[in-house]
Amino acid sequence: MDRNSITKASTADTGADGGSGWVVTAEPFTTADATALRRAYYAEVAGRYWERPATEAEVDQGMLDDPADGLAPPTGQFVVGRLGGRPLACGGIRLLDPATAELTRIYVAPGARGTGGGAAVLAVLEAQARVLGAVRMRLDTRTDLVEARALYARQGYREIPAYNSGPYAQHWFEKPLV
Repeated sequence: MDRNSITKASTADTGADGGSGWVVTAEPFTTADATALRRAYYAEVAGRYWERPATEAEVDQGMLDDPADGLAPPTGQFVVGRLGGRPLACGGIRLLDPATAELTRIYVAPGARGTGGGAAVLAVLEAQARVLGAVRMRLDTRTDLVEARALYARQGYREIPAYNSGPYAQHWFEKPLV
């Protein structure tokens, strides 16, 4: 697989249904579906942080303050996960250095959580990180994002010492990709 390949995967779940039905594809973060998912992500994480719903203006500012421009080849990738054809999940990676990719903007719509979407997005992003040459994946998250931390632990990520000093980072995780 070369650096310009786009990964498409239908990821099987280990649940009783035998398959999750999720299809995850690389997609520019500027498409309408990707933008809507990134806005939903910001609205949720900001709302949890402030303990109140985020306003549209606050979401707009969050999108400006944290641009997704590093989430495109050759330094990263953004993906959208669809269940039944509906865009309900997203995530991205960017290279921190030639051997380390960082996972970011992992989001599954609340009504679709528990259906295998998070695992499907992670599997495709881990494969994309390998294509970019990464041998490890890192991420930071917050204490209040309980579902995210549980997902990462289930998928083999382990807590590590801080590798950055992000203003919202409270937990840091890493997973070997080899």
